Amino acid sequence: MSLTAPAKVNLFLEVTGKRADGYHELATLFAKVSLSDKITLEAQPAAHQKHELTLSGPLAQGLSCSSDNLALRAVRVFEQHFGLTLHAHIRLQKHIPFGAGLGGGSSDAGAVLRGLCLLFGKDPLQLLEPAARLGADVPLFLYPDTFLKGEGIGEKLTPVQAAGPLPWAVLVYPDTAVPTKDVFRRLRPPEHKSVLTNLSNLDKLIEYIGQSLPPAMWCSLFFNRLEDAVLPYVCSVRNVKEDFLSLGASPLMSGSGSTVFAVTSDRNEAEDLAGKMKKKGRKVFTVRFGGDWDENN
Repeated sequence: MSLTAPAKVNLFLEVTGKRADGYHELATLFAKVSLSDKITLEAQPAAHQKHELTLSGPLAQGLSCSSDNLALRAVRVFEQHFGLTLHAHIRLQKHIPFGAGLGGGSSDAGAVLRGLCLLFGKDPLQLLEPAARLGADVPLFLYPDTFLKGEGIGEKLTPVQAAGPLPWAVLVYPDTAVPTKDVFRRLRPPEHKSVLTNLSNLDKLIEYIGQSLPPAMWCSLFFNRLEDAVLPYVCSVRNVKEDFLSLGASPLMSGSGSTVFAVTSDRNEAEDLAGKMKKKGRKVFTVRFGGDWDENN
């Protein structure tokens, strides 16, 4: 079975609290985009467990095929949940940068879980709880929807329906991996009044997307609290955002970084902006919301 593992961006991310176990409570709006990893999955019941992973693609260098890889861990979660023993072989072609705030590893795990469910006649949404133990973003990739509101640590998900044609975006990866733990360690708790205002803006953003209003109206509501703990400390991310701003775009960092993106109304506008960012020596991906990635990109 061949599968697509899409990247995601966060159009909105507010930190609403901190739990006793040290994890932060979030309110976020995920959007899947057409930049994706490609997975070929073979699996069959077996008397003895055997899992194999083969890595390829332009961004495979430096990644490990060890048992700690999220794609292999996903196979074990599937086996444990449904009481199966499998011989599975995963061929993973990497196109999503690592440590970029795009959910690449989580999407790979989600794609493996979806693929196994298709092969063995299971419902992927039965795996939401065990998928969250793999990583807070993994449940996102068990849903078919492009837009999802996330709460809790990001694992409590509500699909957001969008009418009409979806916009495009330009993603810029600054060749810097930002460790998520460092970001949350630096983060200062936001003021309660500010959080309430931002949550109201999140509701408006979801409403605008549902009404298929122009992306220019969305951008005024984009927000990422984690920028406070990244931009002052990671100059490569800050410089990308400044490059976007110099071109009149409305950029936002995705997740805990390091990718910065800007939304455009159509492909022509996206390609024009991407071309200008490439002239600045940036690693650029031109994508649309939902859909498959154009490999000529």
